[in-house]
Amino acid sequence: IDGIDIAGLKKDALHAWRRRMQMVFQDPYSSLNPRLTAGQIITEPVENFERLSRKQRNALAADLLRKVGMSPEMMHRLPSELSGGQRQRLGIARALSLNPSLIIADEAVSALDVSVQAQILNLLLDLQQQMGIAFVFISHDLGVVEHIGHRVAVMYLGRIVEFASSEVVFAKPVHPYT
Repeated sequence: IDGIDIAGLKKDALHAWRRRMQMVFQDPYSSLNPRLTAGQIITEPVENFERLSRKQRNALAADLLRKVGMSPEMMHRLPSELSGGQRQRLGIARALSLNPSLIIADEAVSALDVSVQAQILNLLLDLQQQMGIAFVFISHDLGVVEHIGHRVAVMYLGRIVEFASSEVVFAKPVHPYT
């Protein structure tokens, strides 16, 4: 990333990179700590880098909940009290808490029903434009990839076999797997 092999970084350098890179996981049901409130989940990553007062944590959580289309009043709820779409929005808010330059979204909509998938995809596109965040969006759903992807990398047997603009990959695929 940015010409740096992050797999070879030492512990301190990797810690600094984690602030710039965040992850949104596939399963919003199992990727959030069930014992923490939404506000605690959102601000937990920040605590690894700086100390915030309760007032600052609450303000950050409220702001990020608004950014992902949720009411700030949800910050006191547990994940079990939220729908699947709300949980995924919470995971996105958590990823945004460190103001990263890159978010890796691993099958981030595959566990959601189609209408909620569309809402989350549109949210990600809006956030990308508003905040200038780069996304690596991992998906097996080619319709989703075509909708959200600017550039597409096709993997086969653990290797990237094709990398081009979304238009080129879908109109004129080069590799037989594609």
